[in-house]
Amino acid sequence: MDAHVAELARLIDHTLLKPDATRTDIERLCAEAAEWEFAAVCVNPVWVSGCASRLSGTRVAVCSVAGFPLGAATADAKGYETRRALADGAREIDMVINIGALKSGDLATVERDIASVTTACRRSKALSKVIIEAALLTDEEKVTACWLAKAAGADFVKTSTGFGPHGATVADVELMRRTVGATMGVKASGGVRDLTTLQALVAAGASRIGTSASVHIMREASGLS
Repeated sequence: MDAHVAELARLIDHTLLKPDATRTDIERLCAEAAEWEFAAVCVNPVWVSGCASRLSGTRVAVCSVAGFPLGAATADAKGYETRRALADGAREIDMVINIGALKSGDLATVERDIASVTTACRRSKALSKVIIEAALLTDEEKVTACWLAKAAGADFVKTSTGFGPHGATVADVELMRRTVGATMGVKASGGVRDLTTLQALVAAGASRIGTSASVHIMREASGLS
């Protein structure tokens, strides 16, 4: 693998969050992630322990989710999901904000909701990523969500769950990057299915990409497809 392709791989969270994913699917995901040396696999909580075992000794982290995909769980439930996933071997957590509270103007509730995850992650020296589900928000709400994530000590803001009306857009990534500045990560996720789209999102300011098309993208980058 040449240096450019290897650098690209370290931007990618190799993702499988479908409810009908099987053990065989998850095992394949881990094998692919180890082969390409992606940054992480991103899986639902039930698979974390097995992924951590399979990826032990590799460079690939295990990422899991909290409050996924609607964000409508209580803050204490998201906190428990986070602590359990970390205990099972996750090193990164992607949580969904309380979208309804944000759109109701209840910003204190949103910040507490995010902090329930970021606090647990900091204690375990794990990364926290805050999914704002940009497709459901106005630009003003996107900016507010990013500020609240930053105030709660998140490491990343993330565009989408992949289960919303649409996924990452260049415009949203640019807006999120302008809002959080250079000190936070921006993860673009949802609808990233080819190298051209990935490169456009990185150029817009994304520092991590979530995709289930990771292997296809890497084969494109390697000139194999």
